[in-house]
Amino acid sequence: MSSKQNESFYIWTSLIVVIIGTFMAILDSSIVNIAIPKMMAVFQASVDDARWIITAYTLTLGAVIPITGYLSDRFGTKNVYIFALASFTIGSLLCGFAWSNTSMIIFRILQGLGGGMIMPVSMSIIFQIVPKEKRGLALGFWGIAAMAAPTIGPTLSGYIIQYLDWRLIFTINIPIGVIAVILTIVLLKDFPKKDIKQFDIIGFISSTVGIIFCLYILGEGTSIDWSDIKIVCMLIIGVFSLVIFVVNELLHPEPLLDLRILKNFSFSLSIIITTVLNMAMFGVIFIMPLFLQNLRGLTPMQAGIVMFPSAIATGLLMPIGGKLFDKIGAKPLVIPCVIILVITTYLLSKLTIDTSISTIVFLLVLRGISLGLTSMPSSVAGMNSIPQNLVARASALSNTVRQLSSSLSITILISVMQGVQNSKYAQYSADSTLFNRMTTNFIKFYQNLFIHNGMIQKNAYGSAMTILGGIIQQKAFLDAINATLVVSTIFALIAIPLAFMIKDKKNNNNKQETEHVATIE
Repeated sequence: MSSKQNESFYIWTSLIVVIIGTFMAILDSSIVNIAIPKMMAVFQASVDDARWIITAYTLTLGAVIPITGYLSDRFGTKNVYIFALASFTIGSLLCGFAWSNTSMIIFRILQGLGGGMIMPVSMSIIFQIVPKEKRGLALGFWGIAAMAAPTIGPTLSGYIIQYLDWRLIFTINIPIGVIAVILTIVLLKDFPKKDIKQFDIIGFISSTVGIIFCLYILGEGTSIDWSDIKIVCMLIIGVFSLVIFVVNELLHPEPLLDLRILKNFSFSLSIIITTVLNMAMFGVIFIMPLFLQNLRGLTPMQAGIVMFPSAIATGLLMPIGGKLFDKIGAKPLVIPCVIILVITTYLLSKLTIDTSISTIVFLLVLRGISLGLTSMPSSVAGMNSIPQNLVARASALSNTVRQLSSSLSITILISVMQGVQNSKYAQYSADSTLFNRMTTNFIKFYQNLFIHNGMIQKNAYGSAMTILGGIIQQKAFLDAINATLVVSTIFALIAIPLAFMIKDKKNNNNKQETEHVATIE
């Protein structure tokens, strides 16, 4: 083969290795949630104890992402990626053999240590081996794993729990992880290391403490007890640590996360657009299963099947979006697709109990298409403006923001949903008094129906009131879901004016990039 063919072969085989690792790590983030009730029963754990199986993993992810840039520069990207895959695989093996809730939490921390590194390191690998003119297409294929895994996870988890051994949700990673490690050792070339004279210890400690404390508080959401002095202290320490972190990173000669990269307008704009799109995406991923399961009565597996076509649409369109980005740039793609995203999310906010499944699938697929054509171009446009020697740090910074924004969006959505649900329930309950003729007629109708079926009058009245309460609760929950999807629409709407600020591809010439590099360095 010619040198050009060899280079192309190396790029695509390396991309396969990266996709395998990314899919495995992201899949695990969504596959475990549905298994929590099963683990509670097996380990005889309370809800508060069992939720640490999720929380420990999430906090570890948030803490380890900022340091991946330094580790890649210090020890080499390939070596860090092998370590991440090995840690995740060993953690998965141990989770599969966990004998108690405590042991599961400890093993999830080890799993999260590797899982947190995989995403930013894999992105860094792509930007180091793929030429700029082909990055859109390459990241489009990589994005298939990133976008499809969260949707496949609940469906696969539901099937495993219903028909197989629940421990398979962890042990299924073992053969995949072993294959990924072997392929990485054999196929990936070594990446250059940097001579880093001093480790940013202050940045590491402050970022770890700040991110863990803030992510914990965000994860508590509306259930947090602000009268608890421990929570208040954690918030103060977390925010103070992040302030110290920002000041230190701006002054340190070799910072853990080089915040000076944010001077690059294209990169900063890319992070903001990606953040709001990520928050809009999480709205539907989080809310739709609740609607389908709690209001439409579908099983987790059935709900996953309803959402699966949108994941397929996103996955199929991502390489196309990447290829189009390589040819025409980000702006012509992002603007129309974000508009479609806004429209489809808003239409989803008008859902009723009677909305057909086919209509829901159609809107989700349209939304998936828009995300498939938007996600990678908006991200790659920023990363392409970063000089090669700062790619690892930029990837770590981008993924840190992504992790924090995901937790923040879920907290906002849960707060909106619970607030609207409580408000609407109180309103509907106040309106449904015995002085309301429609309420009285409703109760009489069901009371007579139950009496006709042999129930005594007192019990028939109680059953009729139970049905009324259930309808009120259902209506309040539906209103809450609709309101939450409106918030997701607003997140997507914010991206439209930002998309107009993206620089055209023809304007991103080498001279401008050189000026950015000089400014950053």
